[in-house]
Amino acid sequence: MTLRTAMLALLLAVLHPILALAHALDPGYLELSAMGKDRWRVTWRMPDVSGRPMGITPALPANCGAEPPPAPHFDGRGWSTAYVATCPGGLAGGQIRIEGLENTRTDTLVRYEMTPGKAVTQRLTADAPGFTVPADPGAFEVFTSYVSLGVTHILEGIDHLLFVLALLLLVRDPRRLLWAVTAFTLAHSITLAAASMGWLTLPSAPVEVVIALSIVFLAYELAKPPARRDQIAVRFPALVSFGFGLVHGLGFAGALREIGLPQGDIPMALLSFNIGVETGQLIFIGAVLTLGWIARRLLPAVLTASPWTNRAASYAIGSTAAFWVIERLQTF
Repeated sequence: MTLRTAMLALLLAVLHPILALAHALDPGYLELSAMGKDRWRVTWRMPDVSGRPMGITPALPANCGAEPPPAPHFDGRGWSTAYVATCPGGLAGGQIRIEGLENTRTDTLVRYEMTPGKAVTQRLTADAPGFTVPADPGAFEVFTSYVSLGVTHILEGIDHLLFVLALLLLVRDPRRLLWAVTAFTLAHSITLAAASMGWLTLPSAPVEVVIALSIVFLAYELAKPPARRDQIAVRFPALVSFGFGLVHGLGFAGALREIGLPQGDIPMALLSFNIGVETGQLIFIGAVLTLGWIARRLLPAVLTASPWTNRAASYAIGSTAAFWVIERLQTF
């Protein structure tokens, strides 16, 4: 019992900082919407840190001028403000930078329009807090930008990663695991494309609740002895992962809608974002399997007692997901 309690405490200790730092690790968001006549509407959103805006500030190209922006207001998760900037000659060739980003652990999405309706998205990080606006972003810039956004979204999407982790723990047969992961990938690719193109529209709040419930379901099955688990989940895990993958794809699409798609390169941006999501997912799966292999070599006696290790993991994962269900229900 002491060892079980220690393992459960360790898992909860790992998950707790993730929940506690969720708001601080949210990305910043800067949008420059072209209004014509060298004018841009600037929307700036900062993450919340202990009830205050994070200490980051956008610096527009040197040819841009604007009145002092109004004080930011809290929208329940971050701090937002908006104003109009005048940039004679346009944005091309100028540098956009987020001052103070180099001192944080977050990133910032910059969405800008050279002309009305033609948006491009750029991700800035602590290592690269600024960039020079290209005169005419080509297909390669769109591809690399959206692949990077896809990788970042999946690796920062703790709920999606917990679902994949629970799937890895639940399905021990390598062949069935391969089919389950493939089905999950195929399913969320379908709904990601359909929702991003506007063919399928659902409110985000219930989608986020069902995503959390999908994790609770897997955690519940993981807590039970193998002989008592749902036979559909045991014999056809690919079917279960496909069904829940459809819902997770809607969650990915919600994030992509917030980022925006360049009107002239929608297929390229959509494909690139999906490639990024799959790349991040494979990175995570590879890391989990590698850590599992190392753990089996270092602690073979502990990890052979799989029933209680699975139960400890299921309680940690399930408790976290149940908390998300309650939290997300409050947004209805």
